[in-house]
Amino acid sequence: MAKETGRKLIAQNKKARHDYHIEDTYEAGLVLTGTEVKSLRAGRASLVDGFGEIANGEAWLIQVHIPEYSQGTWTNHETRRRRKMLLNRQEIDKIEQRIQAKGLTIVPLALYFKDGRAKVEIALARGKKQYDKRHAIAERQAKADAQREIGRKIKGIR
Repeated sequence: MAKETGRKLIAQNKKARHDYHIEDTYEAGLVLTGTEVKSLRAGRASLVDGFGEIANGEAWLIQVHIPEYSQGTWTNHETRRRRKMLLNRQEIDKIEQRIQAKGLTIVPLALYFKDGRAKVEIALARGKKQYDKRHAIAERQAKADAQREIGRKIKGIR
């Protein structure tokens, strides 16, 4: 059986980049059960309500929704259980230190398979205020308008 290579995206948390200032990102492995892996291979998961925490020197992913595997039996998993993240000791210590000192939170950005193994991309993030969100939307709109005008000038429409 050939080993798969590359990165296959399962779920992405687009809302996180809108709601938080992303300061640093990490890639972590996940400890999963068999039915969770099969459900992920079917491309089903939601990161919207998820967050991470460091407890007793271990990293945990909480409230990430992986639906039950449809062909699973009584061995099926809980959909929103705590899942252990696999990180290096130095990374866990660094993340824990920054969370306590700066008031940051751990937010999952993407869930994917990398070389056949389930991985989660997590970020250290600081929550945005409402006016920051409006400012980001206005900037994006202004940039799109400018690009549209440049395109019109190049085509000679005006």
